[in-house]
This record gives sequence, structure tokens and C-alpha cells, in this order.
Amino acid sequence: MNDGLIPSRYAKALYKLAKENGDCDETYEQLREFLTRNTAVDELKRVMLNPYISNEEKGRVMVLAAGAKPGSSLDKFIFLIIKNNRADFLRKIALSYVSLYREQHNIAKVEVTTATQLPEKEIQDIIDIVRKQLGDATLEISTEIDPELIGGFTVRVGDMLLDASVKNELKKLRLKLLS
Repeated sequence: MNDGLIPSRYAKALYKLAKENGDCDETYEQLREFLTRNTAVDELKRVMLNPYISNEEKGRVMVLAAGAKPGSSLDKFIFLIIKNNRADFLRKIALSYVSLYREQHNIAKVEVTTATQLPEKEIQDIIDIVRKQLGDATLEISTEIDPELIGGFTVRVGDMLLDASVKNELKKLRLKLLS
């Protein structure tokens, strides 16, 4: 089985379980939080890969990292995947669940990156343009500052990228001059 198929199947199963138990939204928020923590904490990754730590202990650490409540769908699910020796797939399962949830609930993740801090009005103008393009989709907006853009901004929605940065314009100009 390939690495993409396992997380996808487990994510679909978790989504179905969470929907049946009525904690689908809560599971989504917990997995988003888990992904944030998992990316930030290398120690969490080491715990999951350590063969000397018991499955029970790994389960408790993962439940804690996800902020899952005892008896919730996510709590039960984490112990299931650890029991099935799939703990190393938890991050990919979480990513797959978040993606599935967004698809089912018409949520678009929008990442706005600017070269400097923009006034709130300008960011809102950018978001309004994106909102017009996406129609009735709910937007999950995150902003970031990247001085390497030199000026301007980028907007990423899913796998689409609008690059209106000075860095990109200079790159285009350079390629044009070289050809």
C-alpha cells in the first residue's frame, strides 16, 4: 500500500466516525492544532519513532498534543492507529482529514503573504477580491510577512498562487533579459 492511500483511508474512517458521534467540527479543530504543534515540536516526532516508549504512552502523548477529550472520536482513533502500528502516519492522516473536512464544508484556506505589515484595510481589500472569486466558500485566512518579497504580496488558495510581488517581477525581468 502506498503512503497516500493509508492516510486517506484512515482519514475517511475518522471523518465518518466523528460525523456519527457528532464531533466532526471538534475533531477538525483538534487536528489543526495537532498539526501546528507537530510542526513546531521535534520532540513529539521523536516520541512517536522511539521503539522503547510503549504504545499506551505514545497514545497519551498524541491525545495530549491534539487536545482530544477522553472518549472523543479522536481519542479512540489515536489509540486505534497506534494499536495498528500506524502512528508514523498520524501527521499525514491529520493532513488528509483536514483536507477532507475543508472539501466537505466548502472551506478555502487562504494564505496572504506580504513584504511588510500592511494596513488592515489593504489586507481586507485583497481578501474581498479572493472572496468574490470563491463565491460562498468559507475562508480560513492566515497572514504572514516575508521581507524577501521586497514589495507587493502573494495569495495562495489551495494549490493556486497569485504572485504580485516585486521579487517575482524582478525574476520575470531577469528571465526576459536572458532570453
